[in-house]
Amino acid sequence: MDTAQRSDLLLLLKALADEQRLTMVSLMSERECTVGEMAGLLQLSEPTISHHVSKMHSAGLLRLRMAGNQRFYRINEVRLATFKAYTAEIESRPTDSHDKESDNAWIDALDWDAADKKVLHDYTKSGRLTQFPVKDKKWLVIMRWLATKFEQGVTYNEKQVNAILTQFHEDYAVLRRSLVDYGFMRRERGGGHYWLTPEDEKVV
Repeated sequence: MDTAQRSDLLLLLKALADEQRLTMVSLMSERECTVGEMAGLLQLSEPTISHHVSKMHSAGLLRLRMAGNQRFYRINEVRLATFKAYTAEIESRPTDSHDKESDNAWIDALDWDAADKKVLHDYTKSGRLTQFPVKDKKWLVIMRWLATKFEQGVTYNEKQVNAILTQFHEDYAVLRRSLVDYGFMRRERGGGHYWLTPEDEKVV
């Protein structure tokens, strides 16, 4: 774990270091909730819930969906997976992120704009993801890159998808779900088969 990752881990630990917030994490992992709903369920005031929501949202742990004047919050699974990955390496000593040279020549060879290439430079090392971006815009770049690892017109079973994604990060389940959620791949309803979204269909 490099120094930047340790700093990010500290940010996440501070955002979760509260019994009420941990309970809220459980609630929002099951379904979307408004501040009012959580206040009723936890028997706390709405300002108290809003304070906790603000802390977790600032750390990237929550996603927000607006519906009219209502705000619905749910857990950001990608960010939570990052936290789990950090804790798995918590015993490792801090290292300078520049200590080891990264083979990122493949990024420079891509016919992508400079901003997207920078995202890949920031979040990968030698072709593997080092951490998950917090912002959707950057996460979309990662999803776009991972989608290039699959062939158009080919149907994959879940085991094959997992094997491909494991080459880039051990948490293949989050990557697999995100490829579907962000519209880069389609999944058979009720089944375990996946395929790239056809090029003539818009990626959401």
